[in-house]
Amino acid sequence: MRLKPILTALLAAAALALPAAAQDCVGQNLFERMTPERRAELDAAAEGVPYRHGLFWRAEKGDRRVTLLGTYHFADPRHDLTMRHFGPEIDAAALLLVEAGPEEEARLAEAMTSDPSLLVDPEGPTLPERLTEAEWKSLAAALEARGLPAVIASRLRPWYVAVMLGVSPCMMRVIEEKGDPGGLDHLLVGRAEAAGVPVRALEPWDTVFTLFEGMTPKEEEDMIRAAMPAAQYADDYAVTLADTYFAGDSWKIWEFGRFDGYDHSGLTRAEIDGQMRLAQEKLMDQRNESWIEPIEQAAAEAAGQGKAVVVGFGALHLPGEHGVLRLLENRGWTISPITVEGKGDGG
Repeated sequence: MRLKPILTALLAAAALALPAAAQDCVGQNLFERMTPERRAELDAAAEGVPYRHGLFWRAEKGDRRVTLLGTYHFADPRHDLTMRHFGPEIDAAALLLVEAGPEEEARLAEAMTSDPSLLVDPEGPTLPERLTEAEWKSLAAALEARGLPAVIASRLRPWYVAVMLGVSPCMMRVIEEKGDPGGLDHLLVGRAEAAGVPVRALEPWDTVFTLFEGMTPKEEEDMIRAAMPAAQYADDYAVTLADTYFAGDSWKIWEFGRFDGYDHSGLTRAEIDGQMRLAQEKLMDQRNESWIEPIEQAAAEAAGQGKAVVVGFGALHLPGEHGVLRLLENRGWTISPITVEGKGDGG
């Protein structure tokens, strides 16, 4: 298996947990295909989510100051505006916090090389045995398009299969050609390294391998089923995600995934809702909770130097009752939006 795209997919799984796009991939924004009635239903589902609108925020508590940047993990020329605005803040910061820094990415790559069982189940039932014949046929074709032969794919762990389905074939090719996903996270790290600003990870390097522990076989199989519809038009889904991110409304794509599952997965609404709750808990809520202490500790250390901290992580970690912003607010931090002209600003 090709290491670089797989590594990138894993890092994406530990981030937005949604399909990835690249500036070289072309597709249609799927919101344009929705009926007005469906759009209204989706908007109603997203309405009222705390801190739903906005990518960039300031958190302050006494003399502690934190700049929070919701990131998009893949290349796009629209990142240039973000870097022009926040580059000087990174230069002056005491520390940059990200989900996974260079050291964590290196350890992840080393582990994947030395221990194939992290991604492949050598003993349990194969995916063709766990899925229906039609499901396996569609899945095998989707994974073949992403460079994973069926003979290998048949023994992949279900959570990893669901991750790979979220990366469009076009994106896989771009990563291979360019050698780097080029997302905002990497741009932030590059700027910090150039300025001599320390970079620290918010979580351990092996987090991605622990996210899906404890799932039942049925939950694992439904995770694949829920991911299959978007895999059939991954480039369109990816463009939709990117456009929605840069409009500053990432939660909208989360709800899009729910309604897409309702319409195309073959699962019941209750089953899709269960999958969405499980994904939110494992990919976002639990991790958000674990990030608060490192953020607060870094801010306190920085305040002692008369400096601030910059934190970058996937934009879907910002909103919601269990989002990072609400969690900080509940601990006495004052949250305010940062407006960047031409970008989806906070609000």
